[in-house]
Amino acid sequence: MIIALGIEYFGANFHGWQKQPGKIRTVQTVLETALSKIADHSIAITCAGRTDTGVHALAQVVHFETKADRKLDAWVLGCNSILPPDVKVLWAEKVPQKFSARFSAIARTYQYLILNTQFNSALLHSLVTWENCILDASAMHDAGQLLLGEQDFSSFRSNECQSESPNRNIQKLQVVRNGSFVVLTIQANAFLHHMVRNIVGVLMEVGKGKQPQQWILKVLAAKNRQAASRTAPANGLYLVKVDYPKDLLTKNHARYPTYTISSDPH
Repeated sequence: MIIALGIEYFGANFHGWQKQPGKIRTVQTVLETALSKIADHSIAITCAGRTDTGVHALAQVVHFETKADRKLDAWVLGCNSILPPDVKVLWAEKVPQKFSARFSAIARTYQYLILNTQFNSALLHSLVTWENCILDASAMHDAGQLLLGEQDFSSFRSNECQSESPNRNIQKLQVVRNGSFVVLTIQANAFLHHMVRNIVGVLMEVGKGKQPQQWILKVLAAKNRQAASRTAPANGLYLVKVDYPKDLLTKNHARYPTYTISSDPH
């Protein structure tokens, strides 16, 4: 049978999602170890989107195949009794054989949190990116609308990106100010390696007034990573939602934690 799980984790303590050689601590390694103990056989998991070192997740989705006959609650409660405090299982669901956490996903949503204050926070430094230059969130939002739709995002992919195609379809991009926070929410069918963080880096240049809004079109048209600005840090980035066809996954996304900072800019 195929089981899907919803996962939450604090990425600062992990060397990213993907399993690596040796004893490097990754989310995949920790989760597979716990699941294998519950199943009494080796478990290999596939995720909706691999995250880098320092990136957090409120709603990562994974799937795995198992011969073990367990109640769904056993996968949740059993794993959480074994897992460390910085990664937890939120729900479990039996899914059709054709389900893939990665390939069945029709949209992924990330949020990026910027603490826009004079001084950094001692408590939030692993959870947000700090910027002391006052950002114009409205200008960032307007510039971001130029990235909507299916486009070639070569200028926003890392040099290590292994995707065959640089084309992605951004369905939604919002930037809003919420008190001392500037929050970017972006939804697309899929993302290239470092794509969100590179978009944030470009939009922050606009927000600081260092570049005009139309500059983003020049960056996009260059199809060259060197045309863009720096990659924004990982610690402000969160995977907050993954969408699937309802006939493949029925879990209501409202069951996910709702402590992201969000509001409609209009």
